[in-house]
Amino acid sequence: MKRVIFFFMGIGFFSLMSLAVFAQVDSDIQKHPSCKYCGMDRKQFAHSKMFVEYEDGSASGTCSLRCMAVEFALQIDKTPKAIQVGDYPNQTLIDAEKAIWILGGDEPGVMTRRAKWAFQSKEKAERFIKEHGGALVNFEDAMKNAYEDMYADTKQIRERKRMRKMRMEQKK
Repeated sequence: MKRVIFFFMGIGFFSLMSLAVFAQVDSDIQKHPSCKYCGMDRKQFAHSKMFVEYEDGSASGTCSLRCMAVEFALQIDKTPKAIQVGDYPNQTLIDAEKAIWILGGDEPGVMTRRAKWAFQSKEKAERFIKEHGGALVNFEDAMKNAYEDMYADTKQIRERKRMRKMRMEQKK
């Protein structure tokens, strides 16, 4: 009888822990379901999403490093306390400044021509590079490249929106 009780207690414990982990994983998405700069669904882009907490207690979530670069430019007077990014393989938030970043490669980026992906594991990052190309960089280099790419990325986004609008008008 004790074994049965311990068995069900164990199942209950693991169920509660799973729910706690799930709630923690999606808490940033619940607070910020879409990117405030481009409107993209952050859950759909969990592999590239970013989340920043500022020292003043405020926070912001974006779909990508590109949109986080916009956030930082607009919130220049705020000091980040924690910057997190979605780990490309498993989509959980990791410390952006400690992440292994990949710049470029043949995988299309989110809101950018030149992709910028974050990995918690160096082995997985190196495997990605073997399959898709790109180069290992740190957070500072990834952010610097996000700013350097911003004009071309913004131009590309505007062009896509213009083309989409033209197709919609032609269908009418």
